[in-house]
Amino acid sequence: MPLISITDPDDVRLAPYVSIREKDLTHGHGARFIVEGKVTLEALIRRSLFEVESLFLAESRLEPVRDILEDVSDRIPIYVVEQSLMDQVAGFPVHRGVLACGIKGEPLCVRSLLETANTVLVLVGLSNHDNVGACFRNATALGADCILLNGPSCDPLYRKSIRVSSGTALTLPFVHGGTGDELLTALSDEGFDVWCLTPRADAVAIDASKPPDRLALVLGA
Repeated sequence: MPLISITDPDDVRLAPYVSIREKDLTHGHGARFIVEGKVTLEALIRRSLFEVESLFLAESRLEPVRDILEDVSDRIPIYVVEQSLMDQVAGFPVHRGVLACGIKGEPLCVRSLLETANTVLVLVGLSNHDNVGACFRNATALGADCILLNGPSCDPLYRKSIRVSSGTALTLPFVHGGTGDELLTALSDEGFDVWCLTPRADAVAIDASKPPDRLALVLGA
C-alpha cells in the first residue's frame, strides 16, 4: 500500500483536512466530504457509492486498520502523520486517528431512484445531524431502498451524520434537494402510498396497517 509520511502541517496535500470542524459548519467541503473512524472507513473503502480521494491516518492507527488498507487502490494516497500533527491540522483532537476524504460526485436523480424502489424513507426539515445519521442507520437495517431529503434537511455527508449512521450514509442511495412538496409529488407520480409518521397518541399504529407494495414513510419537523 502507498503510505506517504508527512511532517509539515502546511503540506498542501492535507488541505481537505484543515480545520474540519469549521468546514463542517458551512458547506461540507463543497465537492468533498470527510469520514472519521474505522467503521466508516471500512464502509467507504469496501461498500461506498462514492469515490475516495485520500486517507489521513495517525501512525498509531496503521495496524488496527491494516486489513482495510489492503483493499485500498494503489492510486489513492494514504497520508501518515504523528497524532499531534493530525490534531493540529484538523483543529481538534482526532481520538480515532482515522480520517478519509471522499468525492460527492454528481447527485442521483429522484425519478431514476424511485423506478426500482419499493420502500422509501422521506426526511423533511431534519436539522440535526445525529437524527439524519440515525435515520440512515435504521432505514438500512429495516430494508429501505433509498432515502429522499428535502433541501433544508442536513447533508447526510457531514462528518457527524456519517459517523452516527455507522457508514450507511455512504452505502444507501439518497437524493438531497428540492422541497417536500416536490418529493411527495414525485412519489405520487411513481405510484407510492405515502404514510406520514407522528408520535401522537391518537395516530394509527404503524404495525396495525398492512404496508402497500410501494410505500414511502415521511419523517420531519
